[in-house]
Amino acid sequence: MHVVLAGGGTAGHIEPALALADALRRQDPTVGITALGTERGLETRLVPERGYDLALIPAVPLPRKPTPELITVPGRLRGTIKAAEQILDRTKADCVVGFGGYVALPGYLAAKRAGVPIVVHEANARPGLANKIGSRYAHGVAVSTPDSKLRGARYIGIPLRRTIATLDRARVRPEARAAFGLDPNLPTLLVSGGSQGARHLNEVVQRIAPLLQRSGIQILHVVGPKNELPRIDNMPGMPPYIPVPYVDRMDLAYAAADMMLCRAGAMTVAELTAVGLPAAYVPLPIGNGEQRLNAQPVVNAGGGLLVDDAALSPEWVQDNVLPVLSDPHRLYEMSRAAAEFGRRDADDLLVGMVYEAIASRRQA
Repeated sequence: MHVVLAGGGTAGHIEPALALADALRRQDPTVGITALGTERGLETRLVPERGYDLALIPAVPLPRKPTPELITVPGRLRGTIKAAEQILDRTKADCVVGFGGYVALPGYLAAKRAGVPIVVHEANARPGLANKIGSRYAHGVAVSTPDSKLRGARYIGIPLRRTIATLDRARVRPEARAAFGLDPNLPTLLVSGGSQGARHLNEVVQRIAPLLQRSGIQILHVVGPKNELPRIDNMPGMPPYIPVPYVDRMDLAYAAADMMLCRAGAMTVAELTAVGLPAAYVPLPIGNGEQRLNAQPVVNAGGGLLVDDAALSPEWVQDNVLPVLSDPHRLYEMSRAAAEFGRRDADDLLVGMVYEAIASRRQA
């Protein structure tokens, strides 16, 4: 059996694809896996690092919404579809699983031409154009949120790395806090604006940090690799404020934390709910509003707070985040609500959908 994954460009597309690849290999170590990608995407680094084959095709950016530019896409896609079709033929692909992004649409159209079954996974609450089109031809459509608008979709969550999906925060907490130089017993706020950081979040946290420390809260702040680390003078006896440029082991960061201040990307929301970590979500103020939609169901369930980027301030953190961190019972209730919303088994569920698609083609 050989499965082709189409989900390049950003980590939000690539990480679920790689989590599926890992799950397929656990089920059958002999399965062949090829990831489609382009020269400009993160997949050129992430896919080989995880030990999977990468096949490159030309990049054809898609407009996020139907626009006049959309009519030029078919012409630009022809060569890319042909390249993808050649990869399907070379690998004798049994299924194409798409996650959105530049490579998904040519992967879907090539699979349709070649008669290869398609499975679509949509991570965001608001589906992208490629997955909207791909879902029309798919044998199965999986989504990360229960109120998805994709027709015939099955709610499974987002496939996650095993280090996240199997994380026991309470058991790992002592090791995690020691690894970051944190106090083993103090309430802990984790802050991150994503893989590149978020300037506004960084500025707000640096301004409110002294008050949080005086209130008995310690802070682990992932500022982003391109952002300057703040100068910190942790006074003896004060809870530590520890800024770091990036974290390779987010499982340890989650285990060390009692609450997180963060953006609301689909992967972030899925990981936090899977491990039962409550968060104050600050949706990215650009795009088509999907980050607010990603976080809203978790917030409605009681597993987090939600604030617009423009409304995030030191005062908002003092009035909304500090009371949660200072109240063990409220932290427990929010953690439980987040965990009840989270899904840890999306990778295995998606493997099942892949096998179902392949079986349906063989029966046909």
